[in-house]
Amino acid sequence: MPRDVLSQAQARRVALAAQGFLDKRHTVPTMRTFARTLTRTGVLQVDSVNVLQRAHYMPLYSRMGPYDVDLLRRAAEQRPRRLVEYWAHVQAFMPVELWPHLQHRREQYRASRGKWWNEVTDETAAALLAEVAARGPSTARELDDGAPRSKEHWGWNWSEARKGLDYLFMVGDLAVARRNTQFEVVYDLPERVLPAEVLAQPTPTRAEATLELVRRAAVSHGVATAQCLKDYYRMHVDDVRPAIASLVEAGELLPVTIEGWKRPAYLHRDARLPRRVGARALLSPFDPVVWERERTERIFDFHYRIEIYTPAEKRVHGYYVLPFLLGDRIVARVDLKADRRAGVLVVQGAYAEPGSPPESAEELASELGVLAGWLGLAEVRVEPRGDLAPALVSAVVAAGLGRLAHPR
Repeated sequence: MPRDVLSQAQARRVALAAQGFLDKRHTVPTMRTFARTLTRTGVLQVDSVNVLQRAHYMPLYSRMGPYDVDLLRRAAEQRPRRLVEYWAHVQAFMPVELWPHLQHRREQYRASRGKWWNEVTDETAAALLAEVAARGPSTARELDDGAPRSKEHWGWNWSEARKGLDYLFMVGDLAVARRNTQFEVVYDLPERVLPAEVLAQPTPTRAEATLELVRRAAVSHGVATAQCLKDYYRMHVDDVRPAIASLVEAGELLPVTIEGWKRPAYLHRDARLPRRVGARALLSPFDPVVWERERTERIFDFHYRIEIYTPAEKRVHGYYVLPFLLGDRIVARVDLKADRRAGVLVVQGAYAEPGSPPESAEELASELGVLAGWLGLAEVRVEPRGDLAPALVSAVVAAGLGRLAHPR
């Protein structure tokens, strides 16, 4: 095969290697392990759903194995602060050094006043900013003071203070200091959150910032189309195309063709092309490997949609469904729930992918046992839903992992 042509399997292995699935799991992951893993993923998407585990913890687990989640808290809250939340992919933890590269995005938000921010008056914004400056780290609830709440939209209940704080966060007048135990955002002034040397950095031009974001996306992807690169940090394609051209001219990106793909692709010059990938991991619905749905389908032959916001009766696979990566293929998907009160990891549905190998159920059962242990759950229970459920029941029984709901 020509050097500028990759098979689907090669592209898949390049992508997994770039995301850190060649790295061996450490018995006890350290801050160094954490930093290495974050270098691979680039960002960690934040989401409020906690039916299993918060979204930002899961990609680290998928790559490092069981780890102390306090590593993430320390990186995001203690000096030297390594991470800060911002709208990088969507709401996400990102390395603090990216803060200057997203200044153009903050300026856009200030100029557009889109979303519900047009409801936030300059007086309200100024009052909230002054209050946080005086009080120190604050949540919206602490600043509400009886502010009216709207219940017009399903799933949302945003106070006037919350809207104002969100606006101030998006334009960079406030930053996220931490999350409290209720997962509420705690806001503070950027100079009390970010390292002084980061805030002192000159602001790159929009073109310079885009170039750096595309470069980082290319490193995290290994091989990617322009659409993949655009999506990683949610950029505009008109900005991304010149950045790609510059990186191609500099030799950082190598144009390639991937069998079965219609769009041109680009291989990062430092990307690894391993002969095999021996991964075994459950992937969060918010894992970078499956962010871009077309990419996921092209690389893995895996059609994936998040059904959290789909009415229960219309769901195909379940509420919180995780792809199961074995080797370099996604071989199954499972709908998981952590029943913390009962101490049980519940498999609400288990489904094999076409052509999944015979050992899929056994390997999945082993991984579920590791996940349950990491989450502090004593047992695994498999419910009778999905074509893989009977084999998974047997595998869980054989592994001695706990109670079972047998197929009816």
